[in-house]
Amino acid sequence: MTTEPSSDVVTVAGVVRGRREEGLAVFRGIPFAEPPVGGLRFAAPQPVRRWEGTHETFEFGPPPPQEPLSPAMPAPIDATGGEDWLTVNVWTPDPDPAAKRPVMVWIYGGAYRFGSVDDPAYDASRLARDGNLVVVTFNHRVGMEGFARIEGAPANRGLLDQVAALKWVRENITAFGGDPDQVTLFGESAGAGSIASLLAMPRARGLFRRAIAQSVPGTFFSDELAADIATALAGELGLRPTVGDLSAVDPHKLPRAGLALGARMNQYADRWGPIALSSSPYSPVVDGEVLPTTPWQALADGAARDVELIIGHTRDEFRLFMALGGLLGQVGEELAVAALRTFGPGADPGHAYRTAFPDAPAERIFELVQSDWLFRMPSLHLAEAQVAGGGRAHLYELTWAAPANGGALGACHALDIPLVFGTFGGLGGQLIGPAHLDEAAALSGLVRAAWTSFATTGDPGWPAYDTERRPTRILDTEPMTTTYPEEASRRLWQHHVFNALPLIAS
Repeated sequence: MTTEPSSDVVTVAGVVRGRREEGLAVFRGIPFAEPPVGGLRFAAPQPVRRWEGTHETFEFGPPPPQEPLSPAMPAPIDATGGEDWLTVNVWTPDPDPAAKRPVMVWIYGGAYRFGSVDDPAYDASRLARDGNLVVVTFNHRVGMEGFARIEGAPANRGLLDQVAALKWVRENITAFGGDPDQVTLFGESAGAGSIASLLAMPRARGLFRRAIAQSVPGTFFSDELAADIATALAGELGLRPTVGDLSAVDPHKLPRAGLALGARMNQYADRWGPIALSSSPYSPVVDGEVLPTTPWQALADGAARDVELIIGHTRDEFRLFMALGGLLGQVGEELAVAALRTFGPGADPGHAYRTAFPDAPAERIFELVQSDWLFRMPSLHLAEAQVAGGGRAHLYELTWAAPANGGALGACHALDIPLVFGTFGGLGGQLIGPAHLDEAAALSGLVRAAWTSFATTGDPGWPAYDTERRPTRILDTEPMTTTYPEEASRRLWQHHVFNALPLIAS
């Protein structure tokens, strides 16, 4: 990669200097808020102070403290990178204020417990270059720092960080050649759940015009459940879930509590319900203030009718988690029955799923009900809520199977990330493999074209969703628009309401 100094850009807080990289001006690690440490630990993000001189923005800012998805994964914890966790990065064809290019802002996933924009999967070079637009990524707090319900601290601090980043975009993106009135959010998994939250948050209104939510998770916590989980998290350290107690713990040691609790969350199934079997103790909290209600209720009430949406999911969402847990080829009838009882809709989900999928073996039933509960039906219902509230949404399903490992992962969770960014190392390499890069690159070009067209014009290339025809874009080597393909699951879940998950009375 060839690099050379870029021209300086004047932001509200001071001058930044990036680099020219293969035809783009790239700025990494621009602070958008004060580091949330010391007296600002667990506080809402505070505006960054002005600096004198020129701030060189050549490197990504340090990742926020975080924990892996499971003990089997390496811990993405960097205790040496500094405390400037809240930084943004910008890729732009030309930092000319007169350019007024559309802007795409990425929100990463990671179960609300890990994630960082220095992940090579999120390299926005190809997206910015091919789409001739400005792309922004940013870090926000995750895990206990960002989402635990701590006494004396605002709820949903990670979401508040996202609002602060979007305010930075509104105030500064013109100087980078972007149009603050043409901002499109896009994010996957917990990033899509964050976008759903932002659609429902009054303090985020007016900060973006469009949004693309890829695999929206259905897990939102009631205040009571979040408080009970926080008590258990702090208890892993022998502490109370208060700012006073937790502020005394090194931020990079705090994730150990979440990792320890995640390994034995199933012990809390009688209090926490299905979330206890998910291994992740974090989700947005419907606290009545930062997040007044669930996204499904908010959108049905018209909260986002002025925001144009793309919403979708992959066909085989849960298969990735089965692979990570060593469950592929290992699920029998007992596990399938337990999954149906825990996650299925209605009074008799076992009978309903067996009737709807009479030829499906136990492992397929196990996968289907968890794909539906965690991602597929929350995504579909969010699109339907947007339509009910008078807004517009375009629905999609990714059906192209990940070629790696003989296609065993199918169209799994997170496969859309390398297709959107056109990045085939790291995650893309693990899911796709070197033998199928030409096919992946061709599909990636189609996906990127749809996403950037939507960011530019509001039209991704297929009709908006409605509840009569249910038009859905199938993302595959031969894309097509058809009626929503998961009709059996849709019918099973059509009367289900995605409420905030409650604390079960003991």
